[in-house]
Amino acid sequence: MSVVKDQSKPKACEQRRRQAPPTDAPKPAEDRPGFSRRDMIRIGGALVMGGGIAAAMSQWARHEKGRRGEVFIAKARDYNVDLAGLIRDGLTALEVRPGEIAGKSVLLKPNLVEATLGNTHVNTNPAIVVAAAEVFREMGAREVIVAEGQGHRRDTQYVLDVSRMGEALRDARIPFVDLNHDEVEAVPVKGNWTSLGRLHLPKTVLAADVVVSMAKLKTHHWAGMTCAMKNLFGIMPGIVYGWPKNVLHLHGIDECILDINATLPSALSIVDGIVCMEGDGPIMGTPKKVGCIMVGRNATAVDATAARIMGLNPYGLGYLTSASGTLGPIHQRNITQRGEPIDAVKTKFHVLDFPHLKKIVAG
Repeated sequence: MSVVKDQSKPKACEQRRRQAPPTDAPKPAEDRPGFSRRDMIRIGGALVMGGGIAAAMSQWARHEKGRRGEVFIAKARDYNVDLAGLIRDGLTALEVRPGEIAGKSVLLKPNLVEATLGNTHVNTNPAIVVAAAEVFREMGAREVIVAEGQGHRRDTQYVLDVSRMGEALRDARIPFVDLNHDEVEAVPVKGNWTSLGRLHLPKTVLAADVVVSMAKLKTHHWAGMTCAMKNLFGIMPGIVYGWPKNVLHLHGIDECILDINATLPSALSIVDGIVCMEGDGPIMGTPKKVGCIMVGRNATAVDATAARIMGLNPYGLGYLTSASGTLGPIHQRNITQRGEPIDAVKTKFHVLDFPHLKKIVAG
């Protein structure tokens, strides 16, 4: 059985390659979603007048306008434990019922960023992807597919072979779709953090009833952290946005993370936090053992929890502060932790000594 489900059409691809994204000027800060200048002034005023950090955080929590999130954390010492059981426990704790999945098309989107052999800290581990597929099949999913548009290597089959994801998917009879060469459809941007105006999204993603961001927990040399929200960069097709998604980088990584998540919200997140990456992520960093998985319904809440597990300051991550109150909560008061508490798995991550990353290092 062939693993790669080839949906490319050369003539259509050539047409899409010639399509240039709109180049309108970015929106003024006051017109963008998320924290406005007035919000930041209020928070700054709370710091000066209202009792320091506690008052500022209280202001931040109120800004989120009642938005709530739940994140399940489970300990997992390695990839040989009952991963399907842990994922099942997480979905149960979050009240994801079989009725939400039965008869539906479920798309699992792992982080398959690079071809690596034996480096378990780079990509989402195949064992977690197969375990998730098993759980969703048990819940009655009509189909479960794995799909990715890797950002660096153009040869998808090579990445699948070297990472051993291809072998794992073949053994489990799970089809794979190469999103870099899928047919695309232009859809209006809902977030308006960028000036892109529209996003060219793979039709396979748009057709899925449930999209699951299966991220790898890593630091990131530009965004600060890559987890559930940043992982959705990989749905953007390389035939439109280049390798490694150069068009999106030019429009701002934080801004594109926000627009992608606003336009195509991920219904669920499952995070591989067993062997992670610190330092020069998302590719060149070093392994960091944490020993956990996370499951959540809201990617913003998942990322805020992930930052706390890594010993990072979620209020220093630009995309998270903008997502606060619009895409989900980041204040700990507004996130209910299920399963293990954060402190049970908290592990300090090393971050590159770059000026723009200093604000994410928790005191």
